[in-house]
Amino acid sequence: MVGDRWTLLILREAFSGIDRFDAFQRHLGIARNVLADRLERLVGHGILERRAYQMRPRRDAYELTKKGRDLYPLLLALMSWGDRHMSGSEGPPVRLVHAVCGKRARGIAVCSECGEPLDSTACRAVAGPGLMRSDSLQKPS
Repeated sequence: MVGDRWTLLILREAFSGIDRFDAFQRHLGIARNVLADRLERLVGHGILERRAYQMRPRRDAYELTKKGRDLYPLLLALMSWGDRHMSGSEGPPVRLVHAVCGKRARGIAVCSECGEPLDSTACRAVAGPGLMRSDSLQKPS
């Protein structure tokens, strides 16, 4: 659902407060038909919801749903990766500031139980209750 380049860029814009079709198009330089298709898919999957802000002619704003807001850690992870591996010598193009403490923030994954950072060497996948074929994963201990 979110693997398409335009979809991720639309979500990035939605997280930065963009909510109207024309603003998405202006910020992204995306073709109208492509934008309409991606917005419709995001609405169809319950990631965005449409809300009328004008009735004649009807014009809609697009707001992130809870399901959509739950994608924020994904965008933070992609942003952190880009900052580490794709930024030039001048540094990252955008910096996050945590609204609560006012300090610069980085998106990092941490264990929900102990707070330690997560990376591929610190985790292992085990079969969960929804897995149909568990032959490739370890049984939980």
